[in-house]
Amino acid sequence: MPDPTTNADSDELFRQQALILKALANASRLKLVDRLVRGPCPVGELTALVDSDRTTVSKHLAVLRAHGIVRDRREAGAVVYELRTPCAASVFACTRKMLEERVVAPRAARSGRRPRQAPPETGAAG
Repeated sequence: MPDPTTNADSDELFRQQALILKALANASRLKLVDRLVRGPCPVGELTALVDSDRTTVSKHLAVLRAHGIVRDRREAGAVVYELRTPCAASVFACTRKMLEERVVAPRAARSGRRPRQAPPETGAAG
């Protein structure tokens, strides 16, 4: 029989993962995190990236910060954001791979492009 403590810990882990994924479930926040995968960035550049006002971007960054995805620091009078855990890059790589398999490949098939096939085998009929 499974240990209930382990199940409770597991349930909490899944709940926490769901909260992180929920924080990422916004196109503007994804864009911000995608930029931060490449390294720290001042808030002004992040604001221009999502083409939104500073207040809205600050709210998005606050959500990401509250969920432990990003952190900020002051650098020469500017606020600079960075990822707390660089493994976020693997989340983006995984979702892109999923999109390629589920969206791009079927679209290519609908457009008439066929996947490469091996050449027909040659041999003597017997």
